[in-house]
Amino acid sequence: MQTDHERWMEQALHLAERAFEEGEVPVGAVVVHEGRVIGKGCNQNEQLRDPTAHAEIIAITAAANTLGSKWLENCTLYVTLEPCAMCAGAIVLARIPTLVFGAYDAKAGACGTLRNIVEDNRLNHTVHVVPGVSDDRSTALLKSFFGTLRGNTDLTDRTD
Repeated sequence: MQTDHERWMEQALHLAERAFEEGEVPVGAVVVHEGRVIGKGCNQNEQLRDPTAHAEIIAITAAANTLGSKWLENCTLYVTLEPCAMCAGAIVLARIPTLVFGAYDAKAGACGTLRNIVEDNRLNHTVHVVPGVSDDRSTALLKSFFGTLRGNTDLTDRTD
């Protein structure tokens, strides 16, 4: 039986697959408010030639436009990969109360792995984090992407 978190993460995974097909690092994100998706995005760094065009930033911007507010209170962000410092900062600034992510990011994770920006009590907002939802699928997608990029299909124990 699929949980609500898994159901919404499934949508983020579809966006990550789309990013993969477009030659982007396969990360997808959706913002859910009152049982419906109000913002979605996938990585578009290469396509837009923009280092800030991460899935989370695109989804947060779309959600803010949908609600007509910079505050995304009563929303949940679902993302297939643990957010980096930039995205974690955006999550805090948008006052998103809940973050659900898939795979941990050993090289850039800022929501528990390398640092924990979203749960830092010194900031004006903290976020409840639910890690590891559908992490096996998120990790497999990342391994496949980087394996294809490097021409190496045997990438056991590597997600970079």
